[in-house]
Amino acid sequence: MRRTNDFSRRKFLAISGGVIVGSRALGAFAEKAGGDKPQKLPVAVRDTHLREVGEKDVWSALRLIGAQGIEVVVERNLACPNLFGTDKPYSIATDDEAKRLADDARSHGSLALSFCMMNRFDEKPDEEIKWAVDVARACTSMGARAIRLDVVPRRTKDQDEFLKFAVGICRQLVEKTADTEVRFGIENHGGTTNQAEFLEKLLDGVGSERMGLTLDTGNFYWFGYPLSDLYGIYKKFASRAVHTHCKSIAYPEDKRNVKRTSGWEYGKYNCPVYEGDIDFKRVVAILRETGYRGDLCIEDESLGKFPKEKRREVLAKEVAFLKGLI
Repeated sequence: MRRTNDFSRRKFLAISGGVIVGSRALGAFAEKAGGDKPQKLPVAVRDTHLREVGEKDVWSALRLIGAQGIEVVVERNLACPNLFGTDKPYSIATDDEAKRLADDARSHGSLALSFCMMNRFDEKPDEEIKWAVDVARACTSMGARAIRLDVVPRRTKDQDEFLKFAVGICRQLVEKTADTEVRFGIENHGGTTNQAEFLEKLLDGVGSERMGLTLDTGNFYWFGYPLSDLYGIYKKFASRAVHTHCKSIAYPEDKRNVKRTSGWEYGKYNCPVYEGDIDFKRVVAILRETGYRGDLCIEDESLGKFPKEKRREVLAKEVAFLKGLI
């Protein structure tokens, strides 16, 4: 069976023409033109992937694969450890340091900057809230719009108890950052927030447009939802998406439209977005219908399957593939 995401080398070269050249066309991206022309969504990449490109620094790697944005992992001391290759490590701990990162991102053609937090809210809630508030403050000064959150149980075993706790924590976070425009995106992942019913109750319980979703396209599929159910789930949550993780899986045909156990053979079948079962043209259309204005951020957990010398090409091809849809 021919996959929806067939993407030949000829198409790759035709679309990228400028992928390896970099960001000369970035000025063409705008909010919305004339009200009718849809916004061109920037294609971003997680910072951890950029070391696989083999360049001397993070900005050269970003430019080489043609990506237009970056999701930055931020640690509890507000350091950004995956942004490599500069004389002085990046951090957002002070206004000056945050400004340096924002200025460098802009000067290297990055249109979208977001942050990724690995939270442990039910282990140390006060510390975690302070950390998230500090990141939100830095985002405000930098013009960054989205922060990816982990809202998963670490200690709490009862799901109803955790839901009540999570709603309370997220409400606190929204209240404590009320003077900012930063939006938080709870990622659907693991065994809890991948449950559409749980996620809906959580977001409804918080009741704020600033507490939304980092929509991970592959995680719902990983969780076991049939392929035919995914697009309805995407539609359910698209209006709440503030950020994305674009990844895919190529399951055998007889496993695509059946309920699988969570994580079934994921390491064997995960793949680049242009090879998987998920129809990203359809995903982009669903997001656009709701007025989504964030980026399409590549999170490729299959890169380790490829020889090191091929990973740059895989990422560039993924960028070109998503650009070709928008």
